[in-house]
Amino acid sequence: MLRFGLGVIAGIVVYLAITAVQVWLTSRHSDPVSAQAIVIMGAAQYNGAPSPDLAARLRQARALYAKGLAPLIVATGSKQPGDHYTEAETSAAWLVSNGVPASAVAEVGGNDSWAELSAAAKLLEGRGIEKVLIVTDGFHEDRSLAIATDVGLQAWPVPATSSPISGWSSVPYFAKETLGVALGRLIGYSHLHAFG
Repeated sequence: MLRFGLGVIAGIVVYLAITAVQVWLTSRHSDPVSAQAIVIMGAAQYNGAPSPDLAARLRQARALYAKGLAPLIVATGSKQPGDHYTEAETSAAWLVSNGVPASAVAEVGGNDSWAELSAAAKLLEGRGIEKVLIVTDGFHEDRSLAIATDVGLQAWPVPATSSPISGWSSVPYFAKETLGVALGRLIGYSHLHAFG
């Protein structure tokens, strides 16, 4: 019985280690191919001003749009209780004020990655769009790509190169994403979303 228990623990450790390596490798991969839309994963905003993390994602998306890699940017994210603006509203306003035409920006809500990408997929499906670039922090790309596939999108990663979350400060984020990816693969990302 003890041997079985130790075997289970060892299996879990190996699975988490492999997942951690995959999350890290994906975080280092950027594939800015021509697509039909750019999806920006939500991050904190402060009374209509993007957090440094969100601002990095917005700069990356604007650069991709300026290069002509996609004609549409989808801003995602809802708001926390007491907020006046959603993350998507803040992102859209920033993009427009920084040279992206309002006609090239769309907004969807969502209070987590699954909800954001599900809402984006629904919007894009109505426009006949399935090929997207996912802009988020590197540590978040692996899970975002997996969810995008689950909701019917063909997605390529383009991590925000100027994210303030880097070096040792990113370790807790990588740990959280490793756990999220590991659980999502086992029970499904939609179930993970349902569990909150």
